[in-house]
Amino acid sequence: MKAYFKPFLAIFLILIADQVLKFWIKLNMSLGQEFHILGDWFIIHFTENNGMAFGMEFGGEAGKLALTLFRIVAVCAIGYGVVHLVKHKYHRGLILNVALIFAGAMGNIIDSTFYGIIFSESTYFQPARLFPVEGGYSSLFHGKVVDMFYFPIIQGTIPQWSPIWSGENFIFFRPVFNIADAAISIGVISILIFQKAYFKEEKQENIYPHNEIIEE
Repeated sequence: MKAYFKPFLAIFLILIADQVLKFWIKLNMSLGQEFHILGDWFIIHFTENNGMAFGMEFGGEAGKLALTLFRIVAVCAIGYGVVHLVKHKYHRGLILNVALIFAGAMGNIIDSTFYGIIFSESTYFQPARLFPVEGGYSSLFHGKVVDMFYFPIIQGTIPQWSPIWSGENFIFFRPVFNIADAAISIGVISILIFQKAYFKEEKQENIYPHNEIIEE
């Protein structure tokens, strides 16, 4: 059981932080409201999306339902993967990063599954209410994902000589995201960067099973 403690503690802490922040945003901020934390570089900006991570959309009500159900299936598979990795003693870094992906996916699933039935609609004029008497703003599996982190670090205009989008304004980094999105991104990027180290031990185990000594 000790091997399960750290990854599941990480999952628990990310879920708590993600949901506490989202609840605070929903109950205290109206849509589009923002707080400038570090000038124009780091902004808490309340927005919601019907689709995937970083505000990307996915095809209407039917698409929304399909995406939510797909997320549930995917997060079950990822959860099984975490248990499998711990049970078979894979690299701790790999286990932690898969746990981050699991926590992030679970965090956004909570929004899209339950927020539509427990919150009233957030508007540009007032915050939402929790468990409104008249019922939530949508049905089960049709909730909106809450996003709030906005880092427009670089803003400018694309030069006129550019072959595409010349003269248009650009912002880097444009997407608004949440703690769950960040956890998923960190987990995926870390696995890609450190994959050789993560899977090195597994390759060695396949070459020399059960730590057998090769005699010359």
